[in-house]
Amino acid sequence: MLYPPRCLACGGLVEQDNGLCAECFAQTPFITGLVCDLCGVPLPGSSEGPVQCDDCLRIGRPWSRGRAPLRYEGVARRLVLGLKHGDRHDIVRTAADWMIRALPEDLPSECCVVPVPLHVTRLLQRRYNQSALLAQAIALRLEMEFCPDALIRQRRTLPLEGKSRDARFSELSDAIIAHPKRSEVLDGRSVLLIDDVMTSGATLSAAAQACHTAQCREIYVTVLARVAKAA
Repeated sequence: MLYPPRCLACGGLVEQDNGLCAECFAQTPFITGLVCDLCGVPLPGSSEGPVQCDDCLRIGRPWSRGRAPLRYEGVARRLVLGLKHGDRHDIVRTAADWMIRALPEDLPSECCVVPVPLHVTRLLQRRYNQSALLAQAIALRLEMEFCPDALIRQRRTLPLEGKSRDARFSELSDAIIAHPKRSEVLDGRSVLLIDDVMTSGATLSAAAQACHTAQCREIYVTVLARVAKAA
């Protein structure tokens, strides 16, 4: 009675905790139907087998498969920004559930769940890593090993917003490495990389390359939201 359940997006009254009201749910841009098997972007049409979008065919990705439950717009964008900058930890549980439902059904159960790291100075400013919160919730639900410090960001990168794709990849080059004291966690393991948003894929590529350097066997990625046009 004192703290009735509220919609995660608008704050209106709802029947259950950690949910959306009917109006916000209807406006949430869930990704459905055919998607790129590498980056999760929605694609038109249908296919009996895995397909790749033009970007992934042109650029190539240093991971095996990738998924996202939401397009980064509208309600989804508000939720991501609330989690990232507004201390909205209450979003984590529902966001993790959405991310899990978007994962490939044949994801190896022995995956180690690893978040994309923040630089230590940014972590001190923000006080938490939103990707690590998502990764921890996903690992708990899937009963997988969670290793929050498997990767480190060895230099602070400039904000990527407004930069071209090439500039984003250049800025992230060699910025992320495997933690030298945690190499045994990644060696020979399948890894599920977690981040909040994917735009060009530069940050995830840098993290995946660090995993490859640490001799990971196979790499999967998932993000809460994908910058993409509606299919």
